[in-house]
Amino acid sequence: MSADRPLEEVIVEPAFAVLLQEHASGFAQAFNALEGRGVEPWSKKDFYVLSSEAAALESYLDDHGAKFNRTFSLFRELVASIRWLAVAGFSVSHMEARLESYGLRSSLSPAEYAEVHESMSSSQQFLAEAISALCRQAREECGRLSVRWDEGRSLGRQGDASLVQRRLPRNLGQEELTDDTQRIAEIASKYIAACDMLDGLGLDRIREPEVRRRKLAVVCKEEQARVYEATVHNLQSTYDTYIKQTVVEGRDERLPRLRGHMSAALHLLEATTVLSHFVERHELEVRGEAPERVIARHVERARVQDVILNHLLHWANLLLQRGRGTAEELLPNYIEMRELHVELPSSLKLHARPAALIVNIVSHHGTPVEMEVAGQRCNAGSILELLINVGSHPEARDFRFRGDVNPLRDIGLLFEHGLGEHGLENLPAQLQYLKPSGR
Repeated sequence: MSADRPLEEVIVEPAFAVLLQEHASGFAQAFNALEGRGVEPWSKKDFYVLSSEAAALESYLDDHGAKFNRTFSLFRELVASIRWLAVAGFSVSHMEARLESYGLRSSLSPAEYAEVHESMSSSQQFLAEAISALCRQAREECGRLSVRWDEGRSLGRQGDASLVQRRLPRNLGQEELTDDTQRIAEIASKYIAACDMLDGLGLDRIREPEVRRRKLAVVCKEEQARVYEATVHNLQSTYDTYIKQTVVEGRDERLPRLRGHMSAALHLLEATTVLSHFVERHELEVRGEAPERVIARHVERARVQDVILNHLLHWANLLLQRGRGTAEELLPNYIEMRELHVELPSSLKLHARPAALIVNIVSHHGTPVEMEVAGQRCNAGSILELLINVGSHPEARDFRFRGDVNPLRDIGLLFEHGLGEHGLENLPAQLQYLKPSGR
């Protein structure tokens, strides 16, 4: 019996070049087809096909360790950069194509409506030009690697796939609310919070490159961009899971309109994330000195940052803010406002632990609750605001809460059962969601 083969074998570079030639064929043919069309603008499908082909090729290169190989690392970085830019182009072109169907024309003035189309078109053109420059460099690199560049032209292999990505609902950690009105109230409330998040960034357009770079370094590093995208993505996913194509959506035309605002913003934030990733690798020199110089020669960082701030983030924020009025209008229609007055026994104190339970109740129901202590009001869903308010009035025993009947009911129960100070296991069944998972 022969000995087991090792789990990993080193492949010599000339042998890998032969294998790479076959796997780079679809990528080469896709770019050839786009290049052959001359100045014709790229469509959503064009960006999608090229990003798909680049992703498949990048995966193959990574599977064989090209990222850490002196000979093939530049080619791998070119392919990866092409994929990021193509993904951004796909998101931007998809948003522009759907702007009308999202029902946003009424939210924009005629001048704004024309401007957003112009902004998206110029962004797509820049991305297509940057991708083309990198693809031509990749073709030149193939010559250096003795990898034959397939001269065929085809957008068919990946282009036959559906452009719609099918995913399971993003509902991990979400509670099952009892009815549609609660879920709508939650969506409207979280939409307003998303508006506050972006509006608080101060996303003014900045033309001076160095000032713009410093601004993005503060408000839109890749990690921050992912938070913005995930916030709106989760909001849209909640809507699609529980509200889309339901009877309640059919009865209230404001709901699909609100969904249009979040969808338009989401596509622009998706593009923001991948371009922020591209820029951050540039600034941190993650690619290595040689690949970095080559990529920077073809794609100017300042131009990418201009697209991020002055086009993507600008319109993502504006389109989200234009839906705020709809969310604020929906909220009182789908919540039953009440006021709760509670008195704290002398044996208890509202310190950090019970304050966190109040915040968890507000978060669980997803609708805003206001707390008043000695005439001073704060957001009961913010642990910081709540503790500052309580700490400013240490002798206060009377508390008033205003908000939807559902979180107020649970806050009342929490006070009735000693703020959980006798053990969370002794709280009533209605509050068992406050117990840490797994206990």
